[in-house]
Amino acid sequence: MVTSMGPEHDRAIELRAFDETKSGVKGLVDAGIAQVPRIFVQPPDSVACGEDRADIPAMDLGHANAGPTSHDETARNIGLLEEVIEGSRGFFEQETEDKKGFYTGDLTKRVIHNSNMALYNSVAADWRDSICCSVGPEPPRPEELPEACGEMLMEYSKHVMRPGSCMYELLSKAIGLPQNHLKGMECGKGHSIICHYNPPCQPRLTLGVTKHSENDFLTILLQGQIGGLQVLHENRWIAVPPIPGALVINMGDLLQLITNDKFKSVEHRVMANKRGPRVSVACFFDHIPQPSSRLYGPIKELTSTNNPPIYKETTLPNYTAHYISKGVHGTSALPDFKL
Repeated sequence: MVTSMGPEHDRAIELRAFDETKSGVKGLVDAGIAQVPRIFVQPPDSVACGEDRADIPAMDLGHANAGPTSHDETARNIGLLEEVIEGSRGFFEQETEDKKGFYTGDLTKRVIHNSNMALYNSVAADWRDSICCSVGPEPPRPEELPEACGEMLMEYSKHVMRPGSCMYELLSKAIGLPQNHLKGMECGKGHSIICHYNPPCQPRLTLGVTKHSENDFLTILLQGQIGGLQVLHENRWIAVPPIPGALVINMGDLLQLITNDKFKSVEHRVMANKRGPRVSVACFFDHIPQPSSRLYGPIKELTSTNNPPIYKETTLPNYTAHYISKGVHGTSALPDFKL
């Protein structure tokens, strides 16, 4: 287990020692460490606060898609979201031995539990543990899922498809395309769900999630009721406070690529917090488990002689592989695909 804070330090050895415990950050906390191990310590400029407040746009997707949401339906939705958060928390807080069977660095697995998918090629590790399930277009078999939260995640994935579909329709219309254009490009065909667990931690040393943008088309985030999420807007970090019953929708790199910068991906991070644990559940729209050779580039209807394509075409597996190999360094992989 990694607890050394001495002057001599071999990062690779410490990362390997931490990873091989398969106990994650939760394991460090349970062991009673007194200080944040240095493999998690971020550069000071990465954890600088400077948090501003701003009005975050909100909309009722029930109203946009199928009429106003009733009070009873709102209550049911809030209850479902609370169940998802508690079910996810249950996975991370069960006995360590029950989780180890899912712990892996093999990104081809349908269910992956680990601490930092980019553990070995990041500037500093995030103070988090995660479990990721590929749930579409083909769901995993029941025996592949963790007992603590698998059934709940599959049920949630069915519900989250509705706001995802609605958003694709609204975004298509917003850029002057037919309502079903983005769905016709199979931007919502594949999706995965990832749950993050951020134990309480000393702030301003590490981050719950490092600054990044997503390597997908669209992300729908359920962030629970403990704050910490911030988005970067005009070089300022803006807090996104939790709202009961609300979901946060982020646009990803691939949506920016295919719309030729009509929509911009959202860089964000999660601050470490003395409160907690913080549990969040994100649904990513793009992850297709089987190999796909379909090319995605700027939509032809959005380009012209005066507005030429900005990005080159790429496949989802190619973009994802490049995104992972680049590591989490607080810089987007998208500029590497510019023409």
